Amino acid sequence: MTTTTRRKVGIAGAIVGAASAGVAGLALAKRLAVGRIRLRPDSEASEPFGELRGRERTHTTSDGIDLHVQIDGPEDAPLTIVLCHGYCLNLESWHYQRRDLREDYRLVLWDQRSHGRSQRAAPEDSTIDRLGDDLAEVLERFVPGPCVLVGHSMGGMTIMALADRHPELFGDKIRAVSLMATSAGKLAELTLGLPAMVSKAVHKIAPGTISLLGKRGSFVDKTRHAGSDIAFLITRFVGFGDSKNVSPTLVDFAESMIRATPTEVFANFYPALMDHDKLSALHVLDPVPTAILVGDKDWLTPPEHGRAMAEALPRASFTEVADTSHLIQLERPAVINEALRDLIKEI
Repeated sequence: MTTTTRRKVGIAGAIVGAASAGVAGLALAKRLAVGRIRLRPDSEASEPFGELRGRERTHTTSDGIDLHVQIDGPEDAPLTIVLCHGYCLNLESWHYQRRDLREDYRLVLWDQRSHGRSQRAAPEDSTIDRLGDDLAEVLERFVPGPCVLVGHSMGGMTIMALADRHPELFGDKIRAVSLMATSAGKLAELTLGLPAMVSKAVHKIAPGTISLLGKRGSFVDKTRHAGSDIAFLITRFVGFGDSKNVSPTLVDFAESMIRATPTEVFANFYPALMDHDKLSALHVLDPVPTAILVGDKDWLTPPEHGRAMAEALPRASFTEVADTSHLIQLERPAVINEALRDLIKEI
């Protein structure tokens, strides 16, 4: 081996060694950071996340998808609360609402198609309008009397699609609506806190990148567990406004729901969320009491989207919750549950 060759090999080895050391150093720093977070006092350490159960049912939709449904609370309650979860979550995301409201109200919780324990749908059937039709079928089968609809994130969009496609249900059947951390449209214009040029570039490449991930979903899902510490930190930072004080157990619970959602499902619904535009359907909600809630630090469905909905519904209440991000019903359950009880008083 010549001196020049040895020099090149030595330089290459040094670069690879430095890069490996850098990656190892970042991994160690990540583990130490997560470790320190988990050592802090945790008020929710004993909370039975994922352990609450109702009466389990299955509904097969008109296009052949089996939906997992749970009914909780007294069957003879005069009012049913129907809880519609968000993108990449499942019905367990309503843990605190189920825990605190099940004694007084009949609850219907359901996993939207392709989420939780519901059956996977084809990409072409992964649309917000189809979710609205699913909700109409759930109401017809499991809600014999008046009800209140509650939707978080994509669940709020599901309610808007229901309003667009089944307006006759609002007033007699549906007596009130709560929309949390959601949007009537223009999600494709979000800056996500990035500079305008960077945000534009991200939105330009995101559809193709997410589509590619979806096509290789099985492979991606096999590797997601390896990034659990990173996922924990991202969930903590993006999902919770008061990330320094949020319970590590709660973050783990939220992250586990997201990680349990297959990458293909994430990819299949992404275009539907970006194309979602139901601002013109909001007037259907005008006859019923409506409460709009959003966290002031929500990057995914920011406060201006909540304000736009409130402007379209002048009789609706609008609440911007301080130091709160997208997982508002998990981060501020006392605020949310009080808001729901206040909404019910307006019926």
